[in-house]
Amino acid sequence: MRHHLLCLAGSLAASALLVPPALAQTDTTQFNVQITISAECQINSATDLNFGSSGVIDTAVAASSAIAVQCTNGTDYDIGLDTGQGTGATVADRLMTGPNSETVTYSLYTDTGHTDVWGDTIGTDTVAGTGTGAEQTYSVYGQVPTQDTPTAGTYADVITVTLTY
Repeated sequence: MRHHLLCLAGSLAASALLVPPALAQTDTTQFNVQITISAECQINSATDLNFGSSGVIDTAVAASSAIAVQCTNGTDYDIGLDTGQGTGATVADRLMTGPNSETVTYSLYTDTGHTDVWGDTIGTDTVAGTGTGAEQTYSVYGQVPTQDTPTAGTYADVITVTLTY
């Protein structure tokens, strides 16, 4: 009987090896992925415009700076430059103020020939563009025209850049 039980146990063990294991069960599902891109623009940078050092202003002094903007692809925009902080300044005749509240007149232009004044009236004197999704850089061309030279010292102004989209 012992021999018979051993044979039976061996048969059961062998048959257990022949039975395939239970198959793993799986289940799947899906989920959506989405982003909504809104029309947007931003000013990435605006570099200072420095006319350097000058004595008597008997010839025009030119300098340039740059404004970098970035807008979503296809977004139309306008870049405007205000008159600055000089009392009585206009877009055509901006004023840097120095010692004794004296001023130095200057203008900002969209072109190297200093013919197109850069102002802040959309459709008139701003710079228009269309976003590409990448950064776009625009040069600002400044010029101090020949004028009576005021007292020696540092003259400065602050221009506000407005990006409208």
